[in-house]
Amino acid sequence: MSVNQSVESKDHPDKIWTRDFILICLANFFIFLGFQMTLPTIPLFVEELGGNDKLIGVIVGVFTFSALLLRPFAGHALESKGRQIVYMTGLGVFVISVGSYAFAASIVFLFLMRILQGMGWGFSTTATGTIATDIIPPKRRGEGMGYFGLSGNLALAFGPSLGLTLAGVMSFTYLFLICAALGLISLLLSSKIQYKKAEQSPNQTTAMKLDVFEKTALQPASLLFFITVTFGGIASFLPLYAEQKGVYGIELYFLTFAIFLMISRTFSGKIYDNKGHLYVFPPGAFLICIAMLLLSWLPGTFVMLIAASLYGLGFGAVQPTLQAWAVEKAAENRKGMANATFFSSFDLGVGTGAIIFGQIAFIFNYSVIYLTAAISVFLSIILYTYYYIKGRKHQLHQHMQN
Repeated sequence: MSVNQSVESKDHPDKIWTRDFILICLANFFIFLGFQMTLPTIPLFVEELGGNDKLIGVIVGVFTFSALLLRPFAGHALESKGRQIVYMTGLGVFVISVGSYAFAASIVFLFLMRILQGMGWGFSTTATGTIATDIIPPKRRGEGMGYFGLSGNLALAFGPSLGLTLAGVMSFTYLFLICAALGLISLLLSSKIQYKKAEQSPNQTTAMKLDVFEKTALQPASLLFFITVTFGGIASFLPLYAEQKGVYGIELYFLTFAIFLMISRTFSGKIYDNKGHLYVFPPGAFLICIAMLLLSWLPGTFVMLIAASLYGLGFGAVQPTLQAWAVEKAAENRKGMANATFFSSFDLGVGTGAIIFGQIAFIFNYSVIYLTAAISVFLSIILYTYYYIKGRKHQLHQHMQN
């Protein structure tokens, strides 16, 4: 911590909006803005290069799987090497890879650069969640993570729409260079943050061991997987689906989704802090499920925007709740690995969804994608019910023993 933040922490131990918190939020905003601008435009770029639905799914999926493979290493590096080197390395790799899209003339080159981008994304997003966790007071972690998430949500409010708009008026070359420049701004902002220093655990050894997840984060991470499968269907195929059905206003979908996501973030974190995940996850997941069913139907723009608002409210509640849950029980020297486990599940869900949905779109149609996504969310509700009942039984057993 910086001297200034140390003074702030002593005077206001539960203060969220410190200098470093504002900086990490700004850095997060710009990297997410660059990322979100590529999200709906990469499928269009693959089409321009001659790819089909199968290839679109693979191109989107390989990005998330490369991020997935790197997250455990990022989690270890956060604790052994420190937050700064992991975060800034990830941002640098992201800038280089996205900038290289501007010169991609083949799907093979794009495929390789997507792998590189996934590596940078895996390092940077694992780090940024951990850095935010370091800065936010523990008693207000749910609320603070909700506010932190707003920085990404603001980017989501403008990124996809801005990306699609720019893709309509300029070449992909200039679009991807702009995205890389936004990542560079994030890199510059991140250099001003005072980071928590790496702390060696007294039980840590130099021996190599298989350690790729934090077990205390497995329950929320597994729930996140079934939720983020839906992301693969929306990010990869919704613009193409809307165009096929003659539904206009796809830019408004992303804007509406982000607005309701931000609204949800303003109160869901406080509910989690005061009452727990029972009052946040089930209703949030239910809203997401309804949104997927509406997208499967998709008769027109109005229904698409209703689906966007429900999805935003639901995901805005579920994601920060699961992230706070993932890190709250982890030991101090394992919070980086807890965040790595959380985001690995995020990546696995998005990547699995993109690849499977690419096959579904090729064999069936786009509508079946969102019906399958609704089933995935319903499975998360069933799994949550199992975890909740199991937890209650464990608490009751401990109470009887005492």
